[in-house]
Amino acid sequence: MKMTGADIIIECLIEEGVDTVFGYPGGQVIPLYDALYKNRSRIRHILTAHEQGASHAADGYSRSTGKVGVCIATSGPGATNLVTGLATAYMDSVPMIAITGNVPLSLLGRDSFQEVDIRGITLTITKHNYIVKDIAELADTIREAFRIAKEGRPGPVLIDIPKDIQVGEYEFSSKPVEEPAPVSVRLREKDVEEAVALIKAAERPMCYIGGGVIRAEASQELREFVDLIDAPVGSSLMGLGAIDSSSPRFTGMIGMHGTRLSNLSINRCDLLIVIGARFSDRVISNGSTFAKQAKILQIDVDPAEFNKNIISSVHVVADIKVALRAIMDKLGKKLEHREWMETVERGRKRFPVKVSSDAARPKEILEALDRVFPKDGFVTTEVGQHQMWAAQFLHSREPHHFLTSGGLGTMGYGTGAAIGTQVSHPDKRVINIAGDGSFRMNANELATIARYRLPVMILIMNNHALGMVRQWQTLFYDGHYSETTLDTPLDWVKLAEAYGVKGMRIMPDDDPEEVLRKAIALNEAVVIEAIIPTDDKVYPMVAPGASISDMIGYQEVPLEN
Repeated sequence: MKMTGADIIIECLIEEGVDTVFGYPGGQVIPLYDALYKNRSRIRHILTAHEQGASHAADGYSRSTGKVGVCIATSGPGATNLVTGLATAYMDSVPMIAITGNVPLSLLGRDSFQEVDIRGITLTITKHNYIVKDIAELADTIREAFRIAKEGRPGPVLIDIPKDIQVGEYEFSSKPVEEPAPVSVRLREKDVEEAVALIKAAERPMCYIGGGVIRAEASQELREFVDLIDAPVGSSLMGLGAIDSSSPRFTGMIGMHGTRLSNLSINRCDLLIVIGARFSDRVISNGSTFAKQAKILQIDVDPAEFNKNIISSVHVVADIKVALRAIMDKLGKKLEHREWMETVERGRKRFPVKVSSDAARPKEILEALDRVFPKDGFVTTEVGQHQMWAAQFLHSREPHHFLTSGGLGTMGYGTGAAIGTQVSHPDKRVINIAGDGSFRMNANELATIARYRLPVMILIMNNHALGMVRQWQTLFYDGHYSETTLDTPLDWVKLAEAYGVKGMRIMPDDDPEEVLRKAIALNEAVVIEAIIPTDDKVYPMVAPGASISDMIGYQEVPLEN
């Protein structure tokens, strides 16, 4: 059947199982939006306030469902407004498709109105990208883009489609969805045998897990694996939720704002098993002192991560679910490391997750939230101190339920991500933990929340400052608070109400649990401003360039003999 290019795009999206797209119309995507209008009973479009919000919403949709998120923008500034969202998804390995319009083929390269080379701009922040110059290639390009976004290490793919490709006509035939090739074919028996030999020889094994475990849907395999080898587990920020944080094996986050227990255990283990995690500078800090007593076994789907920042003794390239199952099958019987686990447990009691007195209020607020927020709810965050406090004090019980920008550290991420998550889980509660600095980046997305009556909760930890930068200025720059004091007389409650969203406030003397219970009971969109002290800090912390064992701001509890 002959169809316009715009109709072919819609048919391909539906073919791939897409039920929702996020975007903002413009001149070079009018044909596509006309096709969306005609197919509005088959595919839902969410109009965001800004294209960056659309990209973060598609990201949140993807992270919370495990599916591919889709966003749409017009040419020029519409396309460039997607860049931050694409980079965010790329750094955190999120499968996403961005569709941009462009000027007609005859106007490409002529500095036409709203023309940019978005393919060139996004080469380094997408897994792959295309510009479609022949309508005969349109359908197969879209199909290939979805396959690439999902296969191996996931990531965002951009498809730039000139306007005349959208209005042209071509024969279209539906095809079965081509699933990504299984990565298990890369698994080598020799690597599995070497991994098993390392594990059997270890007396003090420890697992360091990352977001790759969640992307691979391998949480169940991970739990079985750590029980089989009798080892503690520490996590990167992106790995939170891969294992229940209340598990006795879980030692907490690793790295700059990790737990003292995790960081000490890393440098005392004799085998570090790295699963779906990269050696980020925020985790390893000083690479020359990181896990120096340990051999390193690294399991990852992306061979580019091997020996990039830290040299591994053995590495296994495969889908994590497949690799863990193969290693467990080869290991056979359960191992036991009683003395090592007892040492870890003594460390847990000696170095509990506590904060110094000047950060008691954020802890009190977030622990109150942890008590009253539905256990099956979703948490998104912006980036900064509030992000680290949320990671420290909220329990992460299930994968896909704690969504945050890790690699890029994108302020303004959380509100869009909350929208995408709420759209994909209409019967679940979603809350965005924000700072006043981060929230103002994309506060305009309150318009989207109000337009679609999304019951998103937003908790603003308001310290009237860019808190994390201010913390660094306090500790390392002699208290020179250059442009980090946010003393604009902004009333967040009134701003929320101006958008038609309920506003509430937690004052320093208020009981946060009482306010949060009322907010949850509303079952509608609500912005909650929580006033916290300006100079509260995130502790513990590793100073730049220090060993992760050398932490400041932690509390030690003396143990009885």
